[in-house]
Amino acid sequence: MDIAALREAHPDHWKKAAAIRCLTLDAVAAANSGHSGMPMGMADVATVLYEKHINFDPKNPLWPNRDRFILSAGHGSMMIYSLLYLTGYEQVTLDEIKNFRQWGAKTAGHPENFLLDGVEVTTGPLGQGISNSVGFAMAEEIQRARFGKKVVDHYTYVMAGDGCLMEGVSQEAIGLAGKHELSHLIVFWDNNNITIDGKVDLADKTNQPERFAASGWHVQEIDGHDPVAIDEAIVAAKADPRPSMIACKTHIALGHAAQDTSKGHGALTNAEQLAEAKKNYGVDWGSFEIPADIKSQWESFGNRGAEARKQWEENFAALSGTKQAEFNRQLAGEAPKKLSAVIRALKKQISEEQPKVATRKASEMVLEVINPIMPETVGGSADLTGSNNTKTGDLGIFSPEDRKGRYVYYGIREHGMAAAMNGMALHGGVRPYGGTFMCFTDYARGAMRLSALSHLPVTYVMTHDSIGLGEDGPTHQPVEHLAMLRATPNTLVFRPADVVETAEAWEIALTETATPSVLALSRQNLPTVRVEHKTKNLVAQGAYVLRDAENGKRQAIIMATGSEVEIALAARDILEAEGIGTRVVSVPCMELFDKQDESYRKRVLPAGPVRVAVEAAVRQGWDKYLLGERGREQKAGFVGMDSFGASAPAETLYEKFGITAEAVAEKVKSLL
Repeated sequence: MDIAALREAHPDHWKKAAAIRCLTLDAVAAANSGHSGMPMGMADVATVLYEKHINFDPKNPLWPNRDRFILSAGHGSMMIYSLLYLTGYEQVTLDEIKNFRQWGAKTAGHPENFLLDGVEVTTGPLGQGISNSVGFAMAEEIQRARFGKKVVDHYTYVMAGDGCLMEGVSQEAIGLAGKHELSHLIVFWDNNNITIDGKVDLADKTNQPERFAASGWHVQEIDGHDPVAIDEAIVAAKADPRPSMIACKTHIALGHAAQDTSKGHGALTNAEQLAEAKKNYGVDWGSFEIPADIKSQWESFGNRGAEARKQWEENFAALSGTKQAEFNRQLAGEAPKKLSAVIRALKKQISEEQPKVATRKASEMVLEVINPIMPETVGGSADLTGSNNTKTGDLGIFSPEDRKGRYVYYGIREHGMAAAMNGMALHGGVRPYGGTFMCFTDYARGAMRLSALSHLPVTYVMTHDSIGLGEDGPTHQPVEHLAMLRATPNTLVFRPADVVETAEAWEIALTETATPSVLALSRQNLPTVRVEHKTKNLVAQGAYVLRDAENGKRQAIIMATGSEVEIALAARDILEAEGIGTRVVSVPCMELFDKQDESYRKRVLPAGPVRVAVEAAVRQGWDKYLLGERGREQKAGFVGMDSFGASAPAETLYEKFGITAEAVAEKVKSLL
């Protein structure tokens, strides 16, 4: 690689790109940790993108119509930190760059959206960023159709590496983007042929440009170090009606002794090699030193975005006051004031009519009153629409022909669906929810974890939540999934018992601003257990007394969720008939119960009575209520699963696995 020739061909561009490379080397060396190679290799692409194309305003970093930049190859986080510092974002000072990867620094090891304005996405797990970008582009299309091109008209730019494209979720994402002709999505592939283990051909021989083309993308292949070719490719990408992939042939760790090697991927900390690299770049800058003229040029790149923002503010002011207020409400993630009223009305109706329906159907009933008053909801399913009950009649279908459509057919892409919903939530202005079978949270897990980590109010509608789904058998019957999801920080897991609890769970999910929600919903019909109407949202308390002891002293407390609340109530009837006073506590959301003050928890779970929990899932997670919260091991029991399920009708499965009212009553009596 002739570095001197590159320097001489485009000297002004070269010095600006060298600023990224030098900051990266200095920060990684100071931290003695990080990934140097990717920012060094893609610095030319980033420089052209920021100098000539991307609209951003460091003085107003959350301007709604800004272009979005997603660093899918999040290990190269010094790329985005360098860009934010160089262009003048106030939060990224030189001290932040010097504190890269240190305790309390906003410049974390992988970029995190909640630490810094200007970091749009938390990335690190490879493949997530490029998959999030599809949701960004979909949200942009939906908002543009709703509010007009003068208010919503921006691009989503992505930098992805070989690792992002090897991860399976990337195929789900690019297939979805190609199908929906997301023309404002432009992906730069850092084609450097190096992974941590060595050259890419150790593990892969995929022709990536042909793969993207086969999925309906516009594809170009360029020299990723030629600023003229980079600029021309971006111009061509913007002009094409398809999503674009620009394959940028680059050299990882350009100009360093580790260039084009797997070592160049990681932390380059050797002082002599660092000095030699800077010499190769033709600069004599000291550690963390960027000459004032270079810094000034970088800061000037934001002027284009500042002008675009001013024009946007004029366009936005031309909207009616009502439209402005609605745009701002949706962007802020605020639920409309009508929401609580329609939920209360539905609850009252259900308590009076007392239908027996599956909670997946209950969810649909709730969506039928929610979707008409919340135009920002965007629903979908991973090829299980009729089973998940996620589509209501008013939504319309999102497609290239109808950008106002609010329902997405995601196909068999659970992981891609979850990642796209994260992107929608990160973009703002839409409230995404999507469904699949509860068991297939396994397939969506990587993105679901990032929903929680990134503080995103995505709603997961997970139906067929237990052995109660019946004949499909153990491959489809989730037994460990509730425990897995409850173990995830910053996630609300709801398992409602009837329509009323389902409505209350939806109300909470749609008013959250920084926490994802999982609704675990039954296939089988369940009776209405909330027969007395309460205007208060009881699910918001996490657990509450559904029926109390009536026959003598309270000797037992039965805790249950979802479809097993019906069983708990029947067990109570058996016990009360025998003179054993029994309380039934519905526990629709453990996370919310844990947040209640101790006095409330003590009223619900007082010391003394024996405690039995019943749930058609594994015990893990229940011991905090069985043994903790004033419970005792000698007076605690669990009725549920300790194995995978089986293929049979639901009633048979509950009987054979011993999850029955009689078994619960016997468990209580054995502990008395």
